[in-house]
Order: sequence, then C-alpha cells, then structure tokens
Amino acid sequence: MDLLNILMDADNCEPIALQDEDGEIMRFKQVAVIPYGLAIYCVLKPLDEIEGVADDEAIVFRVDFDENGETIICLEEDEGTALAVFEKYYDLLADRADKD
Repeated sequence: MDLLNILMDADNCEPIALQDEDGEIMRFKQVAVIPYGLAIYCVLKPLDEIEGVADDEAIVFRVDFDENGETIICLEEDEGTALAVFEKYYDLLADRADKD
C-alpha cells in the first residue's frame, strides 16, 4: 500500500516504519496529517528512542514524491514551517474540543 494511503487511512493504527540514512529502522506513531500551504505534512511521534528527541515530542515530516512517483516523507527542516504545522494541528484540536 502506498505511504500516502496509509497516512490518510483514519483506521490505520500500525506504526509507520522509516529508514534513516544509516539504514536503521525507526518506528513512529501517526499523530496527524496536516495540509499547510501547498503541501501536506504529517506529525509523527517516535516509538523508538531518537537522540535529541524527548519521549513526549513529535516530529513534522513533509509528504513528497520520489522520481518514480512513490510517496516519501522528508523531515521538515525549516523550523518556521514545522512550528506553523504544529500550530495548525493545535488549532484543529481546539476546534474538535469545541464541537465535543
């Protein structure tokens, strides 16, 4: 199944497995998929220990496509964009809480 389909599947509870540049597999829990600007981002919480990332932190990744058209996700390195994505996520949580 394509990664984008997995990310967009509201019923998916399976961890997202990503390979780092050293070939290590890291597992993440999907927190949210957030459209922002002209891109789609996903917020993932590490299930495995990552140096420099606290247990209660999540990471923003940008959804992109490789040269074959396959969905990939890339760490969002622009801090301003990552913070804006988190802000939009928090706004969505607040809207949802207001409706409950």
